[in-house]
Amino acid sequence: MDILALEAKSQNGAEAEKKPTPKPKPKAPKKAKRIVYFEVEILDLKTKEKLLLLDKVSLTFCAAKCLRDEEVLQTLPVGTTASFYFSDLGPQLTWGTVFLAECVGPLVLYLMFYFRLPFIYSPKYDFTSSKHWVVHLACMCHSFHYIKRVLETLFVHRISHGTMPLRNIFKNCGYYWCSAAWMAYYINHPLYTTPHYGQQQVNAGLYIFLFCQVGNFSIHIALRNLKAQGSKVKKIPYPTKNPFTWIFWLVSCPNYTYELGSWIGFTVMTQCVPVAFFTIVAFVQMTVWAKGKHRSYLKEFRDYPTLRSSILPFIL
Repeated sequence: MDILALEAKSQNGAEAEKKPTPKPKPKAPKKAKRIVYFEVEILDLKTKEKLLLLDKVSLTFCAAKCLRDEEVLQTLPVGTTASFYFSDLGPQLTWGTVFLAECVGPLVLYLMFYFRLPFIYSPKYDFTSSKHWVVHLACMCHSFHYIKRVLETLFVHRISHGTMPLRNIFKNCGYYWCSAAWMAYYINHPLYTTPHYGQQQVNAGLYIFLFCQVGNFSIHIALRNLKAQGSKVKKIPYPTKNPFTWIFWLVSCPNYTYELGSWIGFTVMTQCVPVAFFTIVAFVQMTVWAKGKHRSYLKEFRDYPTLRSSILPFIL
């Protein structure tokens, strides 16, 4: 019996050895990544002529300048075939270049009238200076304003837009340069009369001007610190520890509010009609910009403070 048991055991062991080891199950093939391609048709905006047909455009293709730079084709409300209209904007200039041209021109032109260069006034007044202190004060304030703007353009502002049409530089510079020449002609004129209320009016205008200039600079610094260099992520601007930024609680664009205050102060200080006219026109234009910016904030941020106005607290 023992022998038979040993033989049966040996036979079972041999059969077990003959059984093949189970092979590992093959891995299921990875599902191919689904890639969606678009067919993009680019047309001329005016003639509707087909300029280009892009086949197999991937999802990461960004739409052109007619849309925002950060727009992605996948998120646009189009099907698998999209038509983009191409508009030739012509020669372009950077915004920084236009800003510098806008500021340097008034600075130089005003000084030409201040020093009474020949062919501006009567020959007997060539290279003479005014006897009124307010004329010299106005030149210092005007020069300070535009030198500040030049330095802010170079070192403070982070311009989100890349370029603007070349023709804009003639329109923008024409407005700023002509306005500066117009007010400079009358303020530095040999027959210029001082403000009606004398030194008190001049001092009041000067204090308003300087206060608003500091406030304007503070707002520009706060807006610069709001986002990193090169970032296009928009954030809601809030007041900082600087008291000049507390106006953010009440208006969306306090930089325009302070800019308006600066020119009001300059108008009070000089009591000059061309300055007052320039201030009114600037107020209308800045109101348009501020209301557009305010609408943009309300559209992009659901939690945007409802107490804020565009440019004037509780009014506009």
